[in-house]
Amino acid sequence: MASKLPTVAIIGQANVGKSSLFNRMVRAQQAIVAREAGTTRDNVLGRVDHNFHQFWLVDTAGLKDPNDEFEASIQEQITEAADAADVIVVVVDSSQYVSDQDRFVAKKALRSKKPVILVTNKADLKDSLPDDEFKRLGIKTIIRTSAEHKSGIVDVLDEIVEHIPAKSEEIADDVLRIALIGRPNVGKSYLFNTLAGKQQAIVANIAGTTRDVNRIAIRYGGQNIELLDTAGMRKPGKQEVGIEKFSVLRTLQAIEEADVCFLLMDVNELNTQLDQRLAGIINEAGKGMAIVISKWDSVEGKDAYTRDSLAPKISNTFNFTPWAPLIFTSSVTGQNVTKLFDLALDIDARRKQTTKTRVLNDLLQKAIQKHPPAGLKNTHPKLRYMVQTDTTPPWFVIHGSNLKFVHWSYKRYLERLLRETYNYAGTPIKFSFIDEKQVKSNKARIAEGKSPVTKKSKAEAEAKKVAQALLEKKKLDVEQE
Repeated sequence: MASKLPTVAIIGQANVGKSSLFNRMVRAQQAIVAREAGTTRDNVLGRVDHNFHQFWLVDTAGLKDPNDEFEASIQEQITEAADAADVIVVVVDSSQYVSDQDRFVAKKALRSKKPVILVTNKADLKDSLPDDEFKRLGIKTIIRTSAEHKSGIVDVLDEIVEHIPAKSEEIADDVLRIALIGRPNVGKSYLFNTLAGKQQAIVANIAGTTRDVNRIAIRYGGQNIELLDTAGMRKPGKQEVGIEKFSVLRTLQAIEEADVCFLLMDVNELNTQLDQRLAGIINEAGKGMAIVISKWDSVEGKDAYTRDSLAPKISNTFNFTPWAPLIFTSSVTGQNVTKLFDLALDIDARRKQTTKTRVLNDLLQKAIQKHPPAGLKNTHPKLRYMVQTDTTPPWFVIHGSNLKFVHWSYKRYLERLLRETYNYAGTPIKFSFIDEKQVKSNKARIAEGKSPVTKKSKAEAEAKKVAQALLEKKKLDVEQE
């Protein structure tokens, strides 16, 4: 089975600083991955890279309405974290004495038998209590933090990576994993059962709990397929409106494990902000994707005109993933259901295709001649050559100099050219830029026993220069007075 990234969940009662802590941990790594289009709601998902370890960080504060009753919200957060997370971070307010709610959170977390870290946040406050006050919660590892002042954040990250494996390359196997992703009640379970029932060669039912990702193994067109369904994780009656109904941890696991994701949307409720968030997560995770419009049978008076009028609206909403194909289905009538397997096989094949370096360089030189990259006065980016370094997803590395001046629009231009030349429908493609001057400079610095120059150290040097200039100006002004 392909390896997947560990998941770390932050839990705790309201107003203890969970979201602030999450933002510090994620933004410190410059790796925010789940920007939610068209909304001010904070991100709840981040991909963190620390000390050669990668993991998904989940902020459970973003999953619930803060006005919810404690018992109604925190229990599901903890249960889900305990089931799906590899490490649980319990956050408390260090300026408040331990409450019954804190005890409840700690007890549930410890019962999971997962590694649990206690973070006593707001340690910068004058009335912050000593660690001994929090030892009664029974969690051995206690770390003091101040999310506001960025203190203790690295200590938390260091402790987390002690409990998870270092990131590793995926282990190739012959199973194509397809995940059905979407909000509750968009028809995932119905489609899952229809896809499984359509085939006469079901190999095995793979056991899982009712709160786990449901799976079934199928053989189609000579290919072993594992179908993953994230439905059925909440009890009826416990579901709430909007994102509160959505099990982020389960869906995140399914996306990470899958090769191709079918993003399902109910034709009667299209283009929600959560759908956009899901598409963004799939894109950032580098997975194949198709947008599947379900319940097409429920549209009255449907015809080609209806479909042709809907498609541009949907495409416009998902303009950040223009490469994702769109298909209309009905599990009731069976319309286009079997085509989903063929679509997944096509996407998988495109994700695995490789391109010769010579062909890529011809493409790059033609692109530069037609539209040279813009830069600053006397400083223009020089793109020398391009190589493909990986597949699933296809990954291209461009070598050159002054590459920090390459504008994001030019990267989009290169991607568009690649997609026009090769069929990469259904898969994101990734770019990296290697500045040869910077590499050469860093090699020389390392040979001299100095630290390599990073973007951060450059920025710090620039900031020092600006501060020094302002100080000099201030001195000059004083002297003139």
